[in-house]
Amino acid sequence: MTTAPHPSWLLGLASAVVPGLGQFLSGRRGRGLALLGLLLVMVGLVVWAVTPQLPALSVIPLKGDPRYWLWLLAAAVVWLWNIWDAAAPAAQRYTWVPALTACAMFLAIGWQATQIDLTQLTQHSDRMLLILRPMLRPDFIQAHTEKLEGWVNIEVPCGPTPPAGQDAQGSLALQLSVGCASVGDTVTVTGSGFWPATRANLVWQSPIGDFFPLRTAQAPEGESIMADAAGSFTTEFTVPNAIPPGIDPNFPQGQRLYIRQERALGGWELSTNGRFVLLGIYQTITLALMATTFGALLAIPVSFLAARNLMSANPLTLAVYVLVRTLLNIVRSIESLIIAIIFVVIVGLGPFAGMLALTVHTIAALAKLYSEVIEGIDPGPIEAMQATGATWLQVVRYGVVPQIVPPFTAFTIYRWDINVRASTIIGFVGGGGIGFFLVQWINLGDFRAVSATFLAILVVVMVMDFVSARVRARLY
Repeated sequence: MTTAPHPSWLLGLASAVVPGLGQFLSGRRGRGLALLGLLLVMVGLVVWAVTPQLPALSVIPLKGDPRYWLWLLAAAVVWLWNIWDAAAPAAQRYTWVPALTACAMFLAIGWQATQIDLTQLTQHSDRMLLILRPMLRPDFIQAHTEKLEGWVNIEVPCGPTPPAGQDAQGSLALQLSVGCASVGDTVTVTGSGFWPATRANLVWQSPIGDFFPLRTAQAPEGESIMADAAGSFTTEFTVPNAIPPGIDPNFPQGQRLYIRQERALGGWELSTNGRFVLLGIYQTITLALMATTFGALLAIPVSFLAARNLMSANPLTLAVYVLVRTLLNIVRSIESLIIAIIFVVIVGLGPFAGMLALTVHTIAALAKLYSEVIEGIDPGPIEAMQATGATWLQVVRYGVVPQIVPPFTAFTIYRWDINVRASTIIGFVGGGGIGFFLVQWINLGDFRAVSATFLAILVVVMVMDFVSARVRARLY
């Protein structure tokens, strides 16, 4: 005896009372549950948006505005379509209606939550030019030059016993109008003994030893002055804010102004920043290589424990499978950048911390990929060997390994490609590699060095893409 189908009007009424119920009763259970969940999310977002926010969460930009009740119109459209879909089978051809309506609502919420303001892209063109102009001239190579520099100490801000504001190195002499000043003060510097008719750059040294050019909106790449025919000059500069975070800005700090000249000798050479770029790229590639090697070696045995078709023979092995899979999911859900912060605390700054972080993440990622390869192999040889009484190790050795070597190799190479990219970011938290230098250049505003770093990363990633693609193509 079969049950008669529900009349269409009854299905429509059911979906009017409980969204998706009519679809559920007619046998389209997945569709019904999806519609119910979608409407609950849409109505829940509206209620959340119009509810006044707590003072402690005042940073949320779209909370507490009663105008957001209008978003219920979008939920009403989906609800009406849900009734029509339950009562009229032809409505299945118009599933784009609820999808498009819900997407429009979610995008409107996202627009408000992210505080998108396209006018900001044009209102600060001066800031954009301050960054882009230097980046058009990457600081990687330079003309082979000889250098001449002199310096003079200055105290910021003034203390009880400021320096004299004058210094000499051989024939070079520099004199400041004051021996101490505050951030933003204008100071005059006079120099003599420099190369005649040669441009000189003004470079500042912070209390912790960092160097950066003195910049202005008119001279985004750094201020400079031309020495006269006698090798003398006089110019003004503004004292920069070079006091590191965490240090009392009212405490007098000894800082230094450098006057540097360069004279071309012919030919080309790596610049100072160019040498740091090469060092960082070398660390980045080797860091990724070591992390991939150790990660792959450790992921291989773990992947066999995470393969259901190999671990479902008895309750004990199945429990091991569930435990290993759970651990892999937990580790993969934590970004390698967060893991790097933990290892930086444990082993200190440097590429070793970055390598450990990438190794841990690589183990989890590759073990999951490897286990899926194992689960997708041809079960025929495995069943035949099990039928003959082969042990678990024999099944793995002769029935599994021959089928998994090519995909394992391809995934390993692909993971090395991923690790090269990730290692450029690991340095932002002290994990070594090119990112360690990049974050310092960004903080110092040295965008010529930043541009050189971007180009070096681009070249390495393109080469890695090409090599890995060729190797993977040969494996299949």
